[in-house]
Amino acid sequence: MSRMKNIRVLLWALVGTAALTATGLYVYNANRPAVTASFGAGDYTLEAGNGDKFTYASLSGNPSMLFFGFTHCPDVCPTTLAEMTSWYEVLGPEAKDLKAYFVTVDPERDTPQVVADYVSWAEPVVGLSGSLEEIDKFAKAWGAFYEKSPLDNGDYTMNHTASVYLINANGEFEGTIAYEEGGATAIGKLKKLLAKG
Repeated sequence: MSRMKNIRVLLWALVGTAALTATGLYVYNANRPAVTASFGAGDYTLEAGNGDKFTYASLSGNPSMLFFGFTHCPDVCPTTLAEMTSWYEVLGPEAKDLKAYFVTVDPERDTPQVVADYVSWAEPVVGLSGSLEEIDKFAKAWGAFYEKSPLDNGDYTMNHTASVYLINANGEFEGTIAYEEGGATAIGKLKKLLAKG
């Protein structure tokens, strides 16, 4: 009898612990700050080839794709631009509100006009550049990596984040499409982004 009583006490203790854990998790999740609330926010101004200014507020109003690259890139950047244009083709009219931006991480060589010319074949992707300071602020705001890497011939290349950032119409980060991710997966992510608006 005493053994049954001990088992009951133990079971009630487990139930109580589970209830407290569930309550604690609920309170934590209800009160924790949204991880994406300030991701990407910042005081930065970039410039498009036509002179238009681009700030954090420019990402509000439409879902967007954002990619960091540079015009001397031998493979990742042109491949990603080609993929972005193919996603637009697959989505068709469904992508009419989807914006896309290519932001250089090599503003020393990539002026706004150079970037605009570089992405001109990948419409509707908009090329953006700016001062080194503004590009650095922008990349840090989005947690993007980039660095200059010297080459043996005295020139240099740029190492950089190779994922496409997905941003909802509120300017909030929604996820990424990895470099050379499968087309069906990428389209699925974009459809989900577009459904959120």
